Amino acid sequence: MNRISLIKQEGALKSCFPNSRIMRKGEKELVWIHTLHPTPLSNYYKVKLHYKKGGGVSVYIVEPYPLPLAKGEVTLPHVYSVDEQRLCLYYPKSNEWNLSKFFVKTLIPWTSEWLVHYELWLKNGEWLGGGIHPSTNK
Repeated sequence: MNRISLIKQEGALKSCFPNSRIMRKGEKELVWIHTLHPTPLSNYYKVKLHYKKGGGVSVYIVEPYPLPLAKGEVTLPHVYSVDEQRLCLYYPKSNEWNLSKFFVKTLIPWTSEWLVHYELWLKNGEWLGGGIHPSTNK
């Protein structure tokens, strides 16, 4: 696996999202904050991507907080943490994402896709985004 350096990740993020906020600590940590608008009919969502060496990568919805729930639902679907609004974007064991892949080609589009499925879930109460969750699939 050829690891992409965080400076290259930062460059790609700046190129694709010039108005975003990026904080990088050498090759140890990177935080990207940006507002996504997945479709012309979608709401705006402030998103934070946080990579920390040894801790992996996490993506959060920062605003709105809390995310509204679908009618009759008591929790968000397809998240690792409801309180943090930390999204479940890929199944780690399947190697869909690793350090040889750019954030802008994987995690960022996957976040937009998650948001589209979230907005559909708000309307119909059914999560159509698929996925595997160890806590629900035994």
